Amino acid sequence: MMIKKGAKVKVLTGKDKKKEGEVIEIDRKKHRAKVKGINIVKKHVKTTKEKKGGIISIENFIHLSNLKNIDTKKKEEIKK
Repeated sequence: MMIKKGAKVKVLTGKDKKKEGEVIEIDRKKHRAKVKGINIVKKHVKTTKEKKGGIISIENFIHLSNLKNIDTKKKEEIKK
């Protein structure tokens, strides 16, 4: 099954192995996705007129091959 925006996924490898989250954004050309709360990186942001700078934590992209779709609907159908 294809991984889509809003789908629940489980991380298979890396520092966030076995964690689950929701897909926020997908980059189809590079085969990568951003998952909420997964692969958090620190980013240094310069101060501008509108925004205050500093070090912020944001989600970074993770390769689609390292994600597994967890479809809750299919699990319920199997139990019935």
